[in-house]
Amino acid sequence: VQLQASGGGLVQPGGSLRLSCKASGRTFTNWLMGWFRQAPGKECEFIGSITWNLGSTAYADSMKGRATISRDRTKNTVYLDMNSLTPEDTAIYYCATRSTAATSYKYWGQGTLVTVSS
Repeated sequence: VQLQASGGGLVQPGGSLRLSCKASGRTFTNWLMGWFRQAPGKECEFIGSITWNLGSTAYADSMKGRATISRDRTKNTVYLDMNSLTPEDTAIYYCATRSTAATSYKYWGQGTLVTVSS
């Protein structure tokens, strides 16, 4: 399984971002994709997840209202949209995937850096 995250870069405070994660290497029926981030000096933080089949989403409380996760099954790609960005959103953003029956994420992408700065 390979996960390729993209879309990071420099974003102005108050701006928005869209990250993509393209998955390959298996059929993802009954799997879900999660988004995480790790800011400098901080632990990895869960942002939210989406199931491949139904597109059901779940978000960390701190992300509700600011993050939206969607997927395009025809492209095997999951998206993370975030708005109202602040410098505190500066982090490496990762996508990861696991079976819906699993309790931990098995495959991780390489991460994409988002820097929020003026």
